[in-house]
Amino acid sequence: MEWIRAETMEQLREAFAIRMEVFVKEQGVPADIELDEYDESPLSCRHYIVRSDQDGVVAAGRYRSYEPGVAKMQRIAVLKRSRGTGVGSYLLSAMEDEARSEGYQASILDAQCSAEPFYRKLGYETVSIEPFLDAGIPHVRMRKSLNK
Repeated sequence: MEWIRAETMEQLREAFAIRMEVFVKEQGVPADIELDEYDESPLSCRHYIVRSDQDGVVAAGRYRSYEPGVAKMQRIAVLKRSRGTGVGSYLLSAMEDEARSEGYQASILDAQCSAEPFYRKLGYETVSIEPFLDAGIPHVRMRKSLNK
């Protein structure tokens, strides 16, 4: 298994395919809101995919600068057949390492409430007071220090 920073439109399309499968087909997010201005090119933000030797691309995620010193992790998606195998942790850890190497001191993300325990196990703390809706799905804001 390897993580890859998407640097070509083909790799970006592979990330989009994962997101469409997970968020649009599986969770019912409207397709017209899944892609945004950060998806226009591999340079719009930092996009990542995880490729498995057996299954091809199985996960995707991205991060962008949120505020000085803070990276916002977004659109983290793992195909259903690959969940529970450590792929999501592997991807997020790689993204955090990349952000840390670029000088970010903290990471935030808006987690679906159902995924809150997953992110908590990876060191994220819930910072929002109440859940909020994003694409009709309850979310919470979470934060993690990237200082080791």
